[in-house]
Parts: sequence; C-alpha cells; structure tokens
Amino acid sequence: MNLFNFYAINTTFFYLLDDYFTIQYNYFCMMKTTFKTDILVIGAGIGGCTTAITAADSGCKVIILTSGKDVEKSSTTRAQGGIIYKGIKDSQKSLINDIESAGDGICNPEAVKHLAKEGPKLVKSFLIGRVGVLFDKNKKGKFDLTREGGHSVERIIHCSDSTGKSIAEALWKQVKKHKNITIFTKTTAIDLITTSHHSLNFADTYLPITCVGAYVLKQTPHKTIKILAKETILATGGLGQVYLHTTNGAGSRGDGFAMALRASARIANMEFVQFHPTTLYGTDADNFLITESLRGEGGVLINTDGEKFAKKYHKLGSLAPRDIVSRAIHNEMQKNHQSFVYLDISHKPAEWLKKRFPTIYKKCLEHKIDITKMPIPIVPAAHYACGGVMVDKFGQTSVPRLRAVGEVSCTGVHGANRLASTSLLEALIWGIWTGKDIIKKIREKRNYFFPKTAPWIEKNEEVDISLLNQDWMIIKHTMWNYVGLIRSERRLRRAQRILRELQTEVETFYRRVAMSDEIIGLRNGLQTARAILYAAIRNARSKGCHYREEQK
Repeated sequence: MNLFNFYAINTTFFYLLDDYFTIQYNYFCMMKTTFKTDILVIGAGIGGCTTAITAADSGCKVIILTSGKDVEKSSTTRAQGGIIYKGIKDSQKSLINDIESAGDGICNPEAVKHLAKEGPKLVKSFLIGRVGVLFDKNKKGKFDLTREGGHSVERIIHCSDSTGKSIAEALWKQVKKHKNITIFTKTTAIDLITTSHHSLNFADTYLPITCVGAYVLKQTPHKTIKILAKETILATGGLGQVYLHTTNGAGSRGDGFAMALRASARIANMEFVQFHPTTLYGTDADNFLITESLRGEGGVLINTDGEKFAKKYHKLGSLAPRDIVSRAIHNEMQKNHQSFVYLDISHKPAEWLKKRFPTIYKKCLEHKIDITKMPIPIVPAAHYACGGVMVDKFGQTSVPRLRAVGEVSCTGVHGANRLASTSLLEALIWGIWTGKDIIKKIREKRNYFFPKTAPWIEKNEEVDISLLNQDWMIIKHTMWNYVGLIRSERRLRRAQRILRELQTEVETFYRRVAMSDEIIGLRNGLQTARAILYAAIRNARSKGCHYREEQK
C-alpha cells in the first residue's frame, strides 16, 4: 500500500499529519523575519481573494494576509443582498443609467462602462464557473432575480440573504487549496514599505515613491516581519468602524486608506460615506443589516404613527437611492422625536419570507420580532465608502507597484453614492483585471528593485486599554454627530478641533507601545476619520451622500 492510498483510507491520520505540518510551518514563520513573493495581498474578501486566485492560476506566487483566522473579518461576509447579473429585459445602457443616477452625476463614465460590460460575463465565468458559487434559482431552474433600490429592473442574483458569506466561503475554499497561495492568518499589516520612506540608502529618497511590500504583525505568536513583493494589493475593505453606528464588522477600521495615505498615494471622494437606511434598531442589535432586497421584495417604510412616508421624499418611495432614503428616515425620526422608524414586510406570505430571508428572520426573532407578523424597527448606519485610493481599471494607484481593489479603492464607479449590489461586482471585476495585469507585468521579466530596508523596531510599553477604548469612543461619537448623515460648517469645524488634538495624543501613544492589532487599528481609524473630515470640509456643495445644511 503506497502512502497516498493510506491517506485515502485513514483520513483521521491525514488531518493529524496536516495539522503537524501546519504547526511546523508556523514555527518556521516564527523564526524567519523577511519573506519575498511575487504578490502580497492584504485582505481576504472578494477583491483580495479574486486577485490572488487569478494571479496564482497563472503561476504567480502569492501571499495573502487576513487579520482573522479565515474570512470572518472580511466585509464580503456581511453583504446580504446580492450581486448584479443581468435582467430579462436588461441592457448595459440601463445599468449605466441606474449607476450614474445613483452616483448623482459624478461617476467615472469609463469605469461605469467597464463594470457594465465585464460584470455579467465575469460573474458567470469566475464566480459560477471557476469558484462554484450556488446562487438561488426559481422553479424553472433560472436564477432568481430580485430588484433593489435605485435599479430600474430586476437584475440581482443572490444566495438567500447571505450572498456575501456564500461568495466569501467559496473563494476561501479555493484560496486554501491553491498550491501557489500562502496564507498568513491572524496577521495585521502595520505599514507599506516604500523606497522613499524606508530604504537605508538615502539616495533612494530621490527616486519615485515605490511600494516594495509591507511590515506586518503576526498576532500569535507576537512577531513583526517584513514581506517584500513585486506587487502589493490593498484589499482591506471599509471604514465604518470610525462611526458610532455601522453595518461593518470590527475589521473595517480604515486600515488600507491610512496606509495608502502614509505611502503618499492619491485618494479621492472620501466625503462620500454611504449610510445604509435600514439596520436593526436595539441596544444589543449590533446594527444588524436589513438588506435592501427586503424593500425590493415589497418592504415598506412607515413611521411610528404607521404612516407610509417615503413617497414624500422621492417618487421611488422606499426604493429610492440610499442617501435619500437615509435622510428621509432621519427627518421622520427628528420630526416625531423617535430613535427609529419601521420597515414592514409582514403582508407577504410567512413561509415565503422565512425561505427568502432566513438570516433576517432568525436574527429578528432573537430580538422578539416576528417579521411575518410585525414591522421591524430600523435606523440608518454608516455602510460603505464610495471614495478611497484612486485606481485605474487595473487597480493601479498613483504609487508604482501598489494596487487597490474593493471598497478601499476608488474606481469612480460609485460617484457620490453607490447603487445597491454594485460593490461585490466592482471588487470581482477589478480583482480579476488587476490579477491579469500583474501576470502580464511579471511575465515581461521587469527589473523589480528591492532596496535594503531597516527591520521594524519594536517597543515594549504595554497598551493602556482604557485609553485606547476612550480614544475610539471620541472618534466614533465625533464622526457620528458632526461628520454623519447631515453636516454643516459649524459641526465640521468642531470635529476638526477635536480630532486634531486627538491625533497628537494617539501618535505619541503609538510610538511608545508594543505593536498590537488594536493600536494599529486605532491609529489607522483616526487617520481615516480625519481624511473623511477634511474632504467634507473642502466640499461645500451637497452631493449624493455628502449632505450639508445651509449655515444658519
């Protein structure tokens, strides 16, 4: 009996052996302080995994980092609604019009055309064909199409009400078994390594700023290392955690935005932070997202008096673009002196609701809300960054060898306000195109310069958790109250004074203490919050989800 047959028979031994080699590899990583690879991907959501798989399929060696133990912390896992595919009477022109209408006239037209053209075929060839995502189908065996706010037709496919999770898990399965991909779990990027900032040769200061990798922190066991790469990809997700109320997970602290800023990459449209209109209201509800698909399937917004109010604010009513719906809810809450409004879909058949929205049904039931019999109390929350690190259609930033995909990037597709279900599609398309372009560049056998860089100097002072938590609360309350749904010159200037003073404290704090995921996140969160704030101050005109009141 050969060894491979033995593995097939004794699966228990196989998994024990696999664990043994994993332990040995982790021990090897503990000892080694510098790694070198073709591609370093920071983030394990749809953008990062898609880029990694695309490049690895063609032979490139890839290292992918995630701060969690798998995809648990990726923004992708929290996406409920779906992904744009193609409707029965749909067209590229129709989709382009819907995206540009939601984006309030400032979308990048070339990027929108690129998404509309490439989207459906890449969903089919990559997500369905290559990765094997099982999207829901109707009784006729066709994809079950739904419609969300801002869309003129039904064109969105889904996996029940947990589309993002299904996509993330399917991608992660492919990443884990790929021979050309090395995974670093529980690993946090500290800073990008650039020629101008980190080279030990002073003459490199005069060269164009170029990214050559990143300093990263292995959380367990605690160790700082360098990863050098021919190309580095930021796929770090969003920034919702800088707000008091957000649909985003704990990992969405703005890490990628802040790292890009420190590396001198160009960013744009940071003032356009989209607030999702409907998250579950309650002290322990954790701003659980109530997908837009629920409104697409007939859910209606009502105030605490039972009045349908959405049509007063827009002709599409409950299906209007998100910024309009969010402000409409905000106005109703203020007018009625209430902390929430309701979303009612109880008029739909109970069994259909349980099948179509099982995650939402279960979550609401935990809070003693039966969506088949009663309306859901909801409140808006920070949801998506429409701006970010400026990139072209190949994910290239203004810094050579640094690319960005997904929410951390700004392709220009979203303009001033993102159309529902475009985010997963954008990350998919830009991930594939970025991966393919990197393959082309590496095959050209370019001379990738790697300067000598200093090792990370570790400090020993312990983090004071009380100070860290207090600093986060200052950031979250300041951003929610002064740089939130409705802004004004007076509010923004007050936020400027608060965050400027806090910046000095946090930087001093950061430079004294031992590295940890928490202190890295605090520093990045504050720098990202200030980027949003200063963009909001500079833009005196209301546009999309950046809404400013006239000064009184």
